[in-house]
Amino acid sequence: MTTPPPRPSPRADRGRRRRLAGLRALVTGGSSGVGRALAVELARRGVRVLATARRADRLAELGRAPLPAAAAPIETLAGDVTDAAVRSRLLDRARAAFGGLDLVVAAAGGGAIGGFRDASPATLRAIMELDFFAPAELVRASLPLLDEGRDPGIVLVGSILGRHPLPLHADYCAAKAALASLAGTLRAELAPAGIDVLLVSLGPTRSEFWDHLLAGARPAWSAGRPLPAETAATAIVDALERRSPEATPGWAARGFALAARACPWLIDAVVARRRRLTA
Repeated sequence: MTTPPPRPSPRADRGRRRRLAGLRALVTGGSSGVGRALAVELARRGVRVLATARRADRLAELGRAPLPAAAAPIETLAGDVTDAAVRSRLLDRARAAFGGLDLVVAAAGGGAIGGFRDASPATLRAIMELDFFAPAELVRASLPLLDEGRDPGIVLVGSILGRHPLPLHADYCAAKAALASLAGTLRAELAPAGIDVLLVSLGPTRSEFWDHLLAGARPAWSAGRPLPAETAATAIVDALERRSPEATPGWAARGFALAARACPWLIDAVVARRRRLTA
């Protein structure tokens, strides 16, 4: 068990780029999409990664992923992050394998499509468990380790739909809006302890999101050009190095976020028109 070097004071950290090499990270959602890409990108930059996801076979592939000689190895532990016992095992593994933890990256997530009137209450609860309660409780359980970590940080992977909702996405939008609110609260509360909080607002991103919906199917009017997961991961890790409070990878996502602030009515009008044209 190794002891990390002393952590600079929160005041000393301000304005200084985070040096990732040698840090220790827990990454959820590591079997595919942005979660997998984040695990690989962090390892490329010298971070010791413990990746988790429900699919053990896909995690095993991640553990065997080819990496540059200077990269840190990726360790894996399969499990359902919505289960408190799994979250506890992950933190125990981080202690045993790494001697602690410096970064928590909550990238696991899922969605459902359909009108709220006819949707199942069970689907809403499942989405909230995966997209909000699981990352929130993982962060809560991780705080004692982060308090002892070197240059600690938290990354919460949300969505632009947490900034402005779209029809047929009620459950997902509500969960991601709650996650964004949590990020803002944590950022203020944890700043005195020197723990950074990065909120990521993803737009359309190449992943298996649409293949594993909890309910419904992709609406025709939502088609777009997804950002490669690797491009999103690079932008997120760059933001982590810069200590940015927020990251919105890709021009399409940034445009949506700007419209959500400046003219949300325009988003509603465009979506309404697309729905009419594809009806």
